[in-house]
Amino acid sequence: MNVQIEPSWQQVLAPEFDKPYFAGIVQYLKAEKAAGKEIYPAGPLIFNAFNLTPFDKVKAVLIGQDPYHGKGQAHGLSFSVPPGIKPPPSLMNMYKELKDDLGIDAPAHGCLEHWARQGLLMLNASLTVVAATPMSHSKIGWEQFTDAVIRTVSDKKEGVVFILWGRFAQQKEALIDKSKHFVLKAAHPSPFSAHSGFFGSKPYSRTNELLVQQGKTPIDWNLD
Repeated sequence: MNVQIEPSWQQVLAPEFDKPYFAGIVQYLKAEKAAGKEIYPAGPLIFNAFNLTPFDKVKAVLIGQDPYHGKGQAHGLSFSVPPGIKPPPSLMNMYKELKDDLGIDAPAHGCLEHWARQGLLMLNASLTVVAATPMSHSKIGWEQFTDAVIRTVSDKKEGVVFILWGRFAQQKEALIDKSKHFVLKAAHPSPFSAHSGFFGSKPYSRTNELLVQQGKTPIDWNLD
């Protein structure tokens, strides 16, 4: 199946693209569109996380759950929104922790592409959603695909920092070989849970410490 995705990912994920479940995802999305449903993010952005963070460059993985379902918000990177879109509450809490952790002031925007380009794979478990309908595509096969992505990173790379926020993301720990990778866990940055273990977890400095320890370039978390 011809999927427009960055070449190094095309290569390592080739077996997944040939499986029946993936053809099923494509057919489902076509049927939804034919029925007049608005799907986020726009087609060219569905694999944005992969296109901005080639497999060869991955040094950390931030796992999200579902794309934003508000108009113009989703652009294929977990927690990020395109320039010009107001940062959602979870992202504002991420910025608050960034300030507390590293002293970096919150930018005026919510676009996290700068992090992605430095090797932070910002992966949602589902890669599409119907407008105004959270979790609407969570059962169409995307999770089988994104679980395979996590497994592939775990199998084929070493010393990757997996950042797991909240119960959903932490279930993915079972896919990670912890004998050769690092796992940082904390509460989800959502307003409902940020005060129960996200604030004070220092994910940014801890990620960089683990990268530097291995002789890798730390991530520049400054977004301005």
